[in-house]
Amino acid sequence: MQSVEAKDLNGDQNWLHRLLRVLAFVDLPIRHKFLLLAAGTLFWFLALALVAVGALTLLHYQFHKVAQGLLPHQQAATQVLEQLQGLERELVALPSPDGALDPVAAQAVRERLQVVRGIQTGLNLQATQGDGTLVEDIVRALAADATQHADYIQNSLAAMGQIEQALNRLPTVPQESAALASQMQALEAALANAKALTQQHAQSMQGAYQQAQENIVEVIRYAVHTVMLLLVLASALLLLFIYWIITAFQQPIGAMIRQIDSLSAGEFDSAQKVSIKSLDEIGDLSKKFNALVERVYGMTIYKKVIEEDASLEDVYRRMGQMFERELGSGQYTLYEVNEPKREMAVVYPPLVGDEHMHCEPDILSDCTQCRAAKTGHRVSSFEFPGVCRRYAGPQGMGHVCIPLLTGGHTSGVVQLRFPMGAQGAALEPEMPQKLFNVGTYIEQSVSVIEAKRLMQTLRESATIDPLTGLYNRRFLQEHTQQLISGVLRRKSQIGLLLCDLDYFKQVNDTYGHDAGDLLLKEVSIILRSSVRESDVVIRFGGEEFLVLLLDTEAGRAQQVAEKIRLAVEKMRVNINGETLSKTISVGVAEFPGDTDGFWQAIKYADVALYQAKEQGRNRVLRFAPEMWTQGQF
Repeated sequence: MQSVEAKDLNGDQNWLHRLLRVLAFVDLPIRHKFLLLAAGTLFWFLALALVAVGALTLLHYQFHKVAQGLLPHQQAATQVLEQLQGLERELVALPSPDGALDPVAAQAVRERLQVVRGIQTGLNLQATQGDGTLVEDIVRALAADATQHADYIQNSLAAMGQIEQALNRLPTVPQESAALASQMQALEAALANAKALTQQHAQSMQGAYQQAQENIVEVIRYAVHTVMLLLVLASALLLLFIYWIITAFQQPIGAMIRQIDSLSAGEFDSAQKVSIKSLDEIGDLSKKFNALVERVYGMTIYKKVIEEDASLEDVYRRMGQMFERELGSGQYTLYEVNEPKREMAVVYPPLVGDEHMHCEPDILSDCTQCRAAKTGHRVSSFEFPGVCRRYAGPQGMGHVCIPLLTGGHTSGVVQLRFPMGAQGAALEPEMPQKLFNVGTYIEQSVSVIEAKRLMQTLRESATIDPLTGLYNRRFLQEHTQQLISGVLRRKSQIGLLLCDLDYFKQVNDTYGHDAGDLLLKEVSIILRSSVRESDVVIRFGGEEFLVLLLDTEAGRAQQVAEKIRLAVEKMRVNINGETLSKTISVGVAEFPGDTDGFWQAIKYADVALYQAKEQGRNRVLRFAPEMWTQGQF
C-alpha cells in the first residue's frame, strides 16, 4: 500500500515537474525562446499602450465634458441669471407713473428676453452639433446622454415663452386695472420661475464640475497605478526570463570551460559532468560535450595505459579489447608489416587451430599484395564494394582496413569486419561514428606501437651479436635470473656447452679477419641447427660459444656436444678459392646437477673446455669434480 502511494506521489511530482518545464519553456529550442521573449515584450508594450490610450480617452472625455458641457452651461447660466436680474429691474420700471406701460422699458424687456432666448438656443445647438471628428462625436454623444441640460433648456425656453406671452398681453389689458396688476404678478412669477430654474441649473453645473474634477483625478490615479503595476510586472517577468536564459547559457558554458581547463591541466574528473537541464540546443550541446570529454579522457587514459604496458603483445591485446568495447564485435585482425622484408604477420588475435585469415595468405609473404599496406590509405568495402581483391571474408561481411602509419611508412594494418546489408552498406547506422572513434584510438596507439617497436629493436640489438645473429653475453646477464627460476620451478636442469674453435687465430693471421668472420657465421649456423628452438645459443666472446640446453636430461648435453663437434669437423668453408676446415673443442657441465651456482656451472664447463684443449683439441669433455683444483669458487 505504501509503495502504491509512493508511486502515485512520484507520478504527481513528475507530472508537476513536466508542467513547470512546459510553463517555463525549458525544453523549447533557443530560437523559440527568444521569439517568446520578443512576443512577451511586445505584449507588455501593447498592454501599456492600451492602458495609456484608455486613460487618455477617459481624460479626453472628462475634459470635453467640462469644456463643452459644464463650463458653457455654467457660464450661460451666469449670463442668463444676470439678464433675468436686469429683466427684473426693468419690469419694475415698466408701468409709467401715469399707470400706462412705458414703451422704452417694454422694448428693453423684449431685448433682454431675446438675449436670454439666444443664449438658450446657442446651448441647444451646441448640444446637438459635432465638430466632424470621430472622437469628438463619441464624446459629444456621451455628454448628450445627460438629460439635465435638455430639461433645463426646455424648461427655461418655456419660462421665457411664458414671460414673453405675459409681456405681449400687457398692452391689451386696461390701464390701472386689477387685470394689469394680475398680469404683472404673472409676469413676475414667470420671471421668478426662470430665475429659480437658472439658479438650480447653475448649482447642478457646479456639482457636476466638481464631480468631473474628481473623476479626472481618479482616472489619472488609476492610470498611473495601472501603468506602474504593468511596468513592475513586465520588468519582473522580463528580468526573470532574462536571468533564466543567462543561467541556461552561462552554467553549461562555464562548466565546459572548467572541464577544458581541468582536462588541459591533467586534473580532469570524469564524474563531474556538465549537467543537462533542458532538451534544447544547450542540452544537446552539453550531452555531446560530455560524450566528447569522456572520449578524450578515455583516449588519454588509454594512451597512458598502453604506454606503461610491458610489450607490444600487451599493446595489441589492449587494442583488441578496445575494438570489442567500441564496436561491440570481435571481428578484427591486427597485422604487423615488415617493409624491408616485404612481409606481414598476424599479431592479434593469434590464429588457433584450423582458423584462417580473412585475407588471402599471399599478403603474408608479400605485403605489397595488401592494398592498405601498399597505399597507406584506408580501404573500405562500404565505400566501394570489392575494392580489395585479396579480401577473402565470408559473404555478408564487409571490411575496413586502417593502416598504421609511422614516418610515412606502414608499420601495420588493422582490419575491422562488420555485417553488410544488401546495398553494400553497414547494417548499423551508428557505424560511421564508431569507426571514427576507433580511428582516433588507433591514432593514439600508433606512436606507442612505434616506440615499443623501437625499444624492442634496441633491446634486441643490444643483446644480439651483429655478426652471427646469436645472443651475446649481455643477453645472458639480463636473463640469467629468469632462466634459473624457470629451471628450478620445473625441477629440471640446464646443459651448458662451452665451445671454442681450435686454432682460430691462425685463420685471422693467414686469411684475414673477413675469413674469420665468415667462419664464425658458418659455425653459428651449425650451432643453431644442432639444438632445439627452445635452446639458447650465445656468442660468449671471440671464437667462444655458449649453448644452454634448457630442460635437458642428465647426460644428454654430452651427446649434443658430440653432435656439434662432428658437424663442425665436417664443415668446409671456401675462402678465396681455398677450402678451409676447422675443429671445435667443447666443455660440458650441468646446472644444478654439478653445482647450485649458475655461473659456477659455466666456470666448470670452461674448466672442461680447457682440459679438452690440453688433451689435443677436437674433443668433448664432461666436467668431473677432480678437474676443479682451486678450492672454493
